[in-house]
Amino acid sequence: MDLVVGASESTVKSLLGKLGSLLAQEYTLIRGVAGNLQYINDELTTMQYFLRDLGEAGDGRGRGHDHQMKDWMKQIRDLTYDIEDSGHRIRGLPSDMCCYFLVNSVYELRYSVDNPKSIGDGIGGTGGGAAAAGGGGAGVNAAENQDSSLKLVTLKTPVGMHKDMEELEKRVTGEAATGVLWIVGFGGVGKTTIATALFHKFRDQFDHRGVVTVSQSSDIEAILRNILSQVKPHSNDQRQHGSTPRKSATAAVRGVLNHVMGASNKIGDHTKLDQLKSELQSHLAKHSYLVLIDDVWSATTWGKMRNLFLQSAEDTKRSRIIVTTRFQVIATACMRQSGDLIYKVTALTGDMPEELFKQAFKESNGREDVKDLFEVVESQGNPEETSGKLVLQESITPQAEPKVAVEVLKMCGGLPLVIVTMAGHVACSSHKSPEEWIGLCKTLIPESKKDRGSDLTQAEAGRIVSHCYNDMPPEIKTCSLYLSIFPKGHQISRKRLTRRWIAEGFVNEKQGLSMEDVAETYFNHLIRRKIMRPVQHSSNGRVKTCVVHDMILEHIVSKASEENFITVVGGHWLMHQPSSKVRRLSLQVSDSKRAKDTEKMNLSHVRSLTAFENMNQLPSGSFKFGIVQVLDLEGCKGFKQQHIKEICDMLLLKYLSLHRTDTKLLPKSIRKLENLETLDVRETDIIELPMAICNLERLVNILGGNKKTHTGLKLPEDLVKKKMTALRILSGIEITEGSVDLHHLIELRKLAIYKLNLIEDEKLKELSSSIEYLCGYSLHTLIIDDISSRFHKLLCEMSSPPKFLSALKLSGKVIRLPDWIAQLDALNKLTLSVTALRTDNLRHLSNLKALFSLTFTLAAGKQVPAGGFESLKILRLYAPLLSLLSFSVKAMPKLERIELQFDMLEGIFGIENLAGLKEVYLRLNNKHGEIMGEKIVKDVKTVVRIIDDAKRPRMTLDH
Repeated sequence: MDLVVGASESTVKSLLGKLGSLLAQEYTLIRGVAGNLQYINDELTTMQYFLRDLGEAGDGRGRGHDHQMKDWMKQIRDLTYDIEDSGHRIRGLPSDMCCYFLVNSVYELRYSVDNPKSIGDGIGGTGGGAAAAGGGGAGVNAAENQDSSLKLVTLKTPVGMHKDMEELEKRVTGEAATGVLWIVGFGGVGKTTIATALFHKFRDQFDHRGVVTVSQSSDIEAILRNILSQVKPHSNDQRQHGSTPRKSATAAVRGVLNHVMGASNKIGDHTKLDQLKSELQSHLAKHSYLVLIDDVWSATTWGKMRNLFLQSAEDTKRSRIIVTTRFQVIATACMRQSGDLIYKVTALTGDMPEELFKQAFKESNGREDVKDLFEVVESQGNPEETSGKLVLQESITPQAEPKVAVEVLKMCGGLPLVIVTMAGHVACSSHKSPEEWIGLCKTLIPESKKDRGSDLTQAEAGRIVSHCYNDMPPEIKTCSLYLSIFPKGHQISRKRLTRRWIAEGFVNEKQGLSMEDVAETYFNHLIRRKIMRPVQHSSNGRVKTCVVHDMILEHIVSKASEENFITVVGGHWLMHQPSSKVRRLSLQVSDSKRAKDTEKMNLSHVRSLTAFENMNQLPSGSFKFGIVQVLDLEGCKGFKQQHIKEICDMLLLKYLSLHRTDTKLLPKSIRKLENLETLDVRETDIIELPMAICNLERLVNILGGNKKTHTGLKLPEDLVKKKMTALRILSGIEITEGSVDLHHLIELRKLAIYKLNLIEDEKLKELSSSIEYLCGYSLHTLIIDDISSRFHKLLCEMSSPPKFLSALKLSGKVIRLPDWIAQLDALNKLTLSVTALRTDNLRHLSNLKALFSLTFTLAAGKQVPAGGFESLKILRLYAPLLSLLSFSVKAMPKLERIELQFDMLEGIFGIENLAGLKEVYLRLNNKHGEIMGEKIVKDVKTVVRIIDDAKRPRMTLDH
């Protein structure tokens, strides 16, 4: 229940800030309004302390929440939302009506605050007040968490799965592997981790591969559509535009979200099941394939799919199917041939739990020098109890007893998910004393159960996981609840999530940091807590996308439903229809039966609307909800021009995402969206912003264009005349003659120009002057794609180096590197497209001490010199023809990942000189390159055999 308390407290806290703003406005001059607003404000403050006391009362160490307390909390929450809704409606009215509406609303709300006397009585009985201590864990130190300490270039191999991998690898590659491989284990034991590791290790040995996650309520047609979309051959153009080494490496993981989002691609939403089966069979029959089907809940579901795979003796020899399930009975019931195998994953034993805990703790602690946090106790007290045991010295107290760590690990019962989650909890809870930890362990899992010698039950694991979330600060709990908007297995974009948090009002400026920076700290905190797991990393090392483990997401969805925080339609877990007003609506599948359920709901108070598949699933009148602030239609099919006209009447919108929809044009009426802060029209047919966009003075983020096709979004000429001073991100744009003057955008942090459409030299100089001017203020990221070399020459002549830049990308015909690049002490991400890479270019860049990733598109390979590149962890080289690439001794001492994409490559030498290397990724563009790549992989493997197994880099060949 504490997670619910935290969300309610955060809601009240957010509203108090808005009421304070309202009290400062001219409406309070109306007789009686100011006093009543102040009264409401004071009552809500008292309610906030009441909620805080409730959080402390039900934290697992004291009494829980009885039904009366839950009812009080529900009343407070609903009242808070209603007050906030009234404030939103006032903002959406014409100015001459605001005063009238405000007066009526204030008196109605004053009555509402006075009316539920049970709340007041309850508050009086709790002893709440201004001196009440903050509950629910220590607060988040924004400055401490703001640094991107979660720079994990490669996902580390999970501890304890080596034995399982050895057993299962021969089932994927051996001649005896002729049937379906079933991997069985209950939630959190690691079956999906093992299956995914197998898939990634052997995926390149098959012509086609696909991954699909099956839900409790899966539609067989959607599953087959997803598999077909992955195994169906793509055209060369599609491959050329859509394939990058990073994207190719994660194509399998993307398959998980494709199913949940119902990605129909080119196949068509209304394809009949028989047609799908026929088309899928025709593609699979001609090729070898590896398919991973994750989390099957029903023997019936598998039965409808089984006959599509491994139909012939030839199929069973060259293709493989891996299926995971929580239920042994399902796997047993689905055994159909002698080649089928059931493999049960069990909890970790021996030293593996401690090893996994250490690894997870180090990741969450965010430091590379964490060896001092652990020590092996040779002899303290009873040697049988303490010898070789883990001591968390600094994470608890410098004098922490070995018994603390022993108790924590014993409580986890060898279950990987619980171990990892507790490690994140410990790493983020340095304020707890040893006595608190020991008491907590005894409370969660009694001593009698710890010594029974059996695995944790699902309920016990859930209790531990629940505590880890309940112990978080209130604002982090609220942000974690928001994760229930996304479907099971969905890859959640960091930027998408943090921007939505801001639009919802969950984030405020603090400790001298902007809202964007504070949102980053919240995101990092959830990663450190192991609530979310990183999937992809950006070139600067920051987490790009993440997923939430099924067991964790199930807990969050349950809490969000209990709080009436989010209503999910068509999700993995069946949810009861809300009995009260719907506040946030997430439509996760295109099921006409479930879509009808939304027609019965009270949707007049929806403030956030998210759809993941098709516009047809939206309830009638969806775009007429008066107080919607977040509208996210990313990837939705069936978008019509009429929809955007209706959207422009949603006057309170702060966040609008039409990313990857069929939108073609933004109408002039978009000027009515005066509260809009984020506009995302990437990968749409919108090529130009209307003049009316210049009226939106609160716009912070404009995202447009298409990276794959180098298409930019044209800016209106009025943009240079209007003072859109709130703009911080201007990405994916095309610069024309009328939009070169950007001097006034002094808050701009990111400028990404996908296309330069300038002829006159004077205009090029004016743009260069604008960029140089902005670099003296807040500009941190600069991306410029110029098919000619004219503008790049002007950049080389900048009089003042852009010293604050942390990311720079120059594409097009880059003839030479600007001399000022060597002076960019803050630069951590550099991408350059040059016609010829010379050794002196590398020496020129090697002194950049903060450089984390370096990407070159080049025509000739060279020797990488020794010394320099002190912080470089990612090196990417792309070219049709790569000549000899050589690494000197002591070159790039911290390099972890090399990515090479080519048609032909002469060879790589000196890999053994890269002491920190963890992964070599080769992307081959043609058959000749494939042969060459296989030879290179063989040669490199031969060279690195001298390296210990634990330090040997992983080789990945993709084609």
